[in-house]
Amino acid sequence: MTRRRKLESQRHSLAEIRNIMNSMKTLAYLETRKLARFLDAQHVVVNSMEEAAMDFIAFHPQILPETKEIETSAAYIVIGTERGFCGDFNHALLRRLESVLEAGPAIDPILIVVGRKLHALVKGDARVAALIDGAGVVEEATFLLQRVLDELLALQNRFGVQTVYCLYHGEEGAMVVRKLLPPFRRLRDKAPDLPHPPILNLSPGDFLISLTYHYLFATLHEILYASLMAENHQRVAHLEGAVRRLDDEAADLSRRGNILRQEEIIEEMEVILLNQGIDHRKDFPAG
Repeated sequence: MTRRRKLESQRHSLAEIRNIMNSMKTLAYLETRKLARFLDAQHVVVNSMEEAAMDFIAFHPQILPETKEIETSAAYIVIGTERGFCGDFNHALLRRLESVLEAGPAIDPILIVVGRKLHALVKGDARVAALIDGAGVVEEATFLLQRVLDELLALQNRFGVQTVYCLYHGEEGAMVVRKLLPPFRRLRDKAPDLPHPPILNLSPGDFLISLTYHYLFATLHEILYASLMAENHQRVAHLEGAVRRLDDEAADLSRRGNILRQEEIIEEMEVILLNQGIDHRKDFPAG
């Protein structure tokens, strides 16, 4: 009886863990549905700003340098996770970061690391200039974005950093290295699509500064939403596999419990039959 009760206790514990994980999976799935709406809207915003930048730079190409500046320092924003249960999400980011840095110019990178689960993996890394808590849900993205912008401003003031990259998981799960600053370089040599230049209320230099700030803000929003989407997709898949394994283990415990119960029933029947045999000999003594 003790062995069977122990198995039943284990099965009950697994059922509780399974219910918790299934709830977490459901919440992660609901978050992806919510993020899909935010991402669609943010894509429209970013695309509209890129079209405006294209029209502006086509008529003011001199506003951007003709030659590519040599990078003397660069900051990398690495977007990890605030919570766990998402497989090797964070380890994969660090592997990709090292491969990017090895293939790039020989400069000392400055890292801004987002997400407490990623913080634990870069502990003691001298390249890390800032550790920022990540976003667990989409509503926390705006506050996180402001902290990232504050850190970028501090790095620019401290080190003169002008080149900024972002490493993150895209919507489909593939890792993306995206150059955020300086922006719009790829648009410099594009021919204008419109016959007349845009009418500006600011000087071209002031307009570019203002557009860059708003574009950076919108792009980082898009990146954070995409990373959260990939994180939750991976969390759903990870928890789905964990729930299946718990179901398999619970089924195995149930089978083992049934076998033990059958053994107990057989033992009880043997005791009953044995007692009946003893009683029968008492009723009919020998001789």
